[in-house]
Amino acid sequence: MKNSLVFIFTLFTSIMTSQESLPYYEISEVPKEFTPGTTASRMIDGLGFRYYWATEGLTEKDLSFKPNDEARTTEETIDHILGLSQVILNATLKKVNGDKQPKMTFAEKRKKTLENLQQASKILKESKDISQYKMVFGDTELPFWNVINGPIADAIWHVGQVVSFRRSSGNPFPKGVSVLKGTKTK
Repeated sequence: MKNSLVFIFTLFTSIMTSQESLPYYEISEVPKEFTPGTTASRMIDGLGFRYYWATEGLTEKDLSFKPNDEARTTEETIDHILGLSQVILNATLKKVNGDKQPKMTFAEKRKKTLENLQQASKILKESKDISQYKMVFGDTELPFWNVINGPIADAIWHVGQVVSFRRSSGNPFPKGVSVLKGTKTK
């Protein structure tokens, strides 16, 4: 019995540690000053935090859920959010968009999305001039304003869909998550 309890405790601890090692388990401290870069960075941090908890604990049933025949499944929505996170990151890396994502498991997609958002946030937080970051598709170049009202806003919208879909498939949003404070009670 004692060995079983030790095993269960060790397993639970390792699961919790691995979850906390992904970006956005909680949002980092607020920056000391308001700048265009820190503001855009914080928007992405809010997106990352919401995405982390919207996708935490999803099951195969959740991933295959779709509210009607014309809608995307939850996993297809997650694929779209991954693509949006890549567009956001590419703007901050000054890269042209168009590369296809390799085939990934849900866990890999989740990790990649969170890492993309974290990297973009860090670049923006340290930037003195975010107007240098453009969204580029082939010969079309759009200013950073379009990153805000395009992929950032769209990703926030779709994270809300993931939350709604998981509720509809019987797996509500995890308890203890404060999207206002960017924290999770233990």
